[in-house]
Amino acid sequence: MDVRQRPSWRSGVAPTTLGVLAALVLVLLTVGGAGSAAVVVPSLLAVAAVAVAVLAVRRSRAGRAAYEERLTEWAAAEAAQAERMRIARDLHDIVSHGLGLITVRAAAARYVTGADVAEALADIENASREATSELRHMLTVLRAPDDDAVPRLPVEGLDQLPAIVRGAEVAGLRTALTVEPVGEVSPGVQVAVCKVVREGLNNSARHAGPTDVRVHVHRDGDSVVVTVADSGPDGPRRSAPGAGHGLIGLRERVVGLGGAFAAEPVEAGFRVVARIPDGGAA
Repeated sequence: MDVRQRPSWRSGVAPTTLGVLAALVLVLLTVGGAGSAAVVVPSLLAVAAVAVAVLAVRRSRAGRAAYEERLTEWAAAEAAQAERMRIARDLHDIVSHGLGLITVRAAAARYVTGADVAEALADIENASREATSELRHMLTVLRAPDDDAVPRLPVEGLDQLPAIVRGAEVAGLRTALTVEPVGEVSPGVQVAVCKVVREGLNNSARHAGPTDVRVHVHRDGDSVVVTVADSGPDGPRRSAPGAGHGLIGLRERVVGLGGAFAAEPVEAGFRVVARIPDGGAA
């Protein structure tokens, strides 16, 4: 069964039953009004009609039960697929962000000398330890047989944006964060905003290297708008390789919340803009 296609159910019992009953009525009309046939045949036809109705009800119930079983299997498969996609996005956020910072910082460390070498190696070590710790936490959650056996991964909030931005400075980004008053923001939207900022910074670090990056979060009506824009490479630069799924997954996450997402070159740099409806706003 294709888990992408919702099962459908059309019962053929009703048309068949009506056809049989119509045939019985026609037989009844052809029976004469005299003799024993006028007494026996209508009785037999009545019994046959009851039997057909009972059989039709049983077949309809059996067909409905089979359909509901198929629908349950389809819903379970869809839920499993959605969970796999969520886990894939979370693993991408953890691994790609951490390894992206390590890769960029290691590449930059080749051009530093003296005491800066020790600082660069310390940054690489810290980023490695943080990524490893988050990955182990995620794997522990996935292996637990009971959802309550271990705590869930911490939910990111807007208060963590400064830490996320500071972490990107390890890769040499020169960041500027502006968070305007946005009022009450639902937890799901806060997580999405953090994901947009994290992936936008990671994208700038991977493709632009040390550069100026502006992060701006503000409210526009019923939506929270987050923008991550860089100024492009300071000079000639070859982009660090990546899986290419970061912005795709980010678009899916934002659109899944009913928002709009754009990622495009702007002048010499690159800009990511997400507009996320905030159903939890006061």
